[in-house]
Amino acid sequence: MSIDLKIRNNSACKKILVVGVFHGDEPQGEFFINEFLKLPKRCPKNSLYFVARLNSSNTRKNKNGVDLNRNFPTKNWILGENDEYFGGTHPKSEEETKFLVDLIEDNKFDAIITIHAPYKIVNFDGPANELAQKISQIVGYPVQEDIGYPTPGSFGTYCGVERQIPTITIEIDENKTPEELLERFVELFYFLEEEY
Repeated sequence: MSIDLKIRNNSACKKILVVGVFHGDEPQGEFFINEFLKLPKRCPKNSLYFVARLNSSNTRKNKNGVDLNRNFPTKNWILGENDEYFGGTHPKSEEETKFLVDLIEDNKFDAIITIHAPYKIVNFDGPANELAQKISQIVGYPVQEDIGYPTPGSFGTYCGVERQIPTITIEIDENKTPEELLERFVELFYFLEEEY
């Protein structure tokens, strides 16, 4: 398995990680990232680290039947039912999870953004309320701190709650095409690169 990491502007003030496809059936983030990477750099002060597609499958779970967003070594990880939220047989059992854990341990990220669907909200974990409010203005979705259901072993808990890295989950409108939403995400990525 190979996960492609692209870094834009490698010497800068802040490091921001953007992950496009955690769940294989939510592919829109990969489109936004790849289209943005075709655009010229303007006045970047920050480095953006892009993982356009973490999950290579076309289903919520990865090729091993694990929900990557329940596979992180958090204090609240549980061995759950083998359903659509199955977090694996143990924390960090998956190559994709190990990749992100290593990336986060090797870099001091100032913020982390993940792109999901379909709830049309900006969710945040850790000290990220101010950033969430700004992202909400750009993408047009309301801020919602609590997703509304338990997420043991989640990436947001691992990064935001337990490591205090501002972590944002953007849940996009799956009833709109990626092309219809692209302009908002280009604006967001330029904001992260130039102003955050």
